[in-house]
Amino acid sequence: MPLHTRLRTLLFPLLCCMALSVQSADAPPPNMVVLLLDDMRFDDFGAAGNRTVETPNIDRLAAEGARFTQAFATTPLCSPARASLLTGRYARHNGIIDNTLRPSHDLPIFPLRLQQAGFRTGFFGKWHMGNDDLPRRGFDRWVGMAGQGEAVDPSFNTDGKRSRHEGYVTDLLTDEALRFVAEPDARPFLVYLAHKAMHPNVVQLNDGSSAVVQGQPGGFVPAPRHQGRYAGRTFPRRANSGVAPADKPALMRSIEGLPPLGPGTVTSDAEIAGRLEMLLAVDESLGRIREALARAGKLDDTVIVLTSDHGYFYGEHGLNEERRLAYEEAIRVPLLVRYPRRVRAGLTPDRFALGIDLAPTLLELGRAAPDPGVDGRSLVPLLEGRDAPWREAFLIEYYSDTVFPRILRMGYDAVRTERYKLIRYRDLQGMDEFYDLQQDPLELRNLIGLASAAPVIRTLDADLGRLTRPANP
Repeated sequence: MPLHTRLRTLLFPLLCCMALSVQSADAPPPNMVVLLLDDMRFDDFGAAGNRTVETPNIDRLAAEGARFTQAFATTPLCSPARASLLTGRYARHNGIIDNTLRPSHDLPIFPLRLQQAGFRTGFFGKWHMGNDDLPRRGFDRWVGMAGQGEAVDPSFNTDGKRSRHEGYVTDLLTDEALRFVAEPDARPFLVYLAHKAMHPNVVQLNDGSSAVVQGQPGGFVPAPRHQGRYAGRTFPRRANSGVAPADKPALMRSIEGLPPLGPGTVTSDAEIAGRLEMLLAVDESLGRIREALARAGKLDDTVIVLTSDHGYFYGEHGLNEERRLAYEEAIRVPLLVRYPRRVRAGLTPDRFALGIDLAPTLLELGRAAPDPGVDGRSLVPLLEGRDAPWREAFLIEYYSDTVFPRILRMGYDAVRTERYKLIRYRDLQGMDEFYDLQQDPLELRNLIGLASAAPVIRTLDADLGRLTRPANP
């Protein structure tokens, strides 16, 4: 190959990154749209390799931006994960450690900093940190739902006034968000659209538990136009689905009134169908938002993010809705970012991206003052394709509650690296777990008792000690 050809091949990616950076430096701060889904797994959409679902708009978002292949929730539970996304802090540092009635009105959230930097900010949907629907600080427009919200004919609190709206919740929230975007205002905007999908239709109780009130199997309620789209379909399963745990003492405990985990406790195809039928309306919502931004000439000047609070079990290890555990299916989430001013289309970063990284990322993109108290770090270097020094380990934490009897007293601190995962249960003695994810990506062989694993476990314990240190004052 001639020298000039080799130089052009080597320099082209660098020149592209330089062009993106120069262009962004001259432009005003971008608008931002964050779509947060509830319980969406990392593999629930086509661009992640799922050939069963219909997600054309989500797949297009992935093709036109970055799709992180190793994105994770640091607490696989609704309220703590949502607080971590908004604050950039681990649950132990933001104070929202479970789904009970913990105050969330004074959290140091990134929308407040964007608001102070001149952004017009709007929240739409499921707050789910405390069951009340009262407006939280940091938002110029608030359209919130109490607790879990309702799938059909929901009640909204709009800037302090409650009213009931006829229709399907995903469509109605999208309507509200688009009205906000269309308002004549020269300031950049943030839309934080927290969908109810893909969560069952339930009533949230004060102790953090919930009761299904309506819906298909599992309580899932798709939009009427989508009900039955996947009826009778058999969904592909990971090879650990329905496998009874044989070396996980914490899951093998005998629980009165509950069958042992195994093939009989997997998530049914009917439940999966209901969940994925709810996703159809979210995909249409994204398409509507994209179209509205394009019509207004704002599409390429808007950062669009799609992610989830945590994953969901489709029968892996025999588990169903006990999504609080530290296994891959519960902690891995989708994370898609479109912003052509700084993000090359089709980028697939493979470094660890965490929920706590969202806040510092959007603050940097919005040129707002950074929050020095965050545990996360900005993903901008990865979005720009730069080879930056990066984390090699991260913390997964869960604080036990009484919602699911099977996982009672299963609070834990866990550490994951590229190759290994160590789970230390706080209240269960002799039941810890250790996995070599390179050799055992499905987490079927607990190696905690092997003498040969001891040196690696000592290193991981040191990582865990570092990651669980108290926050800086």
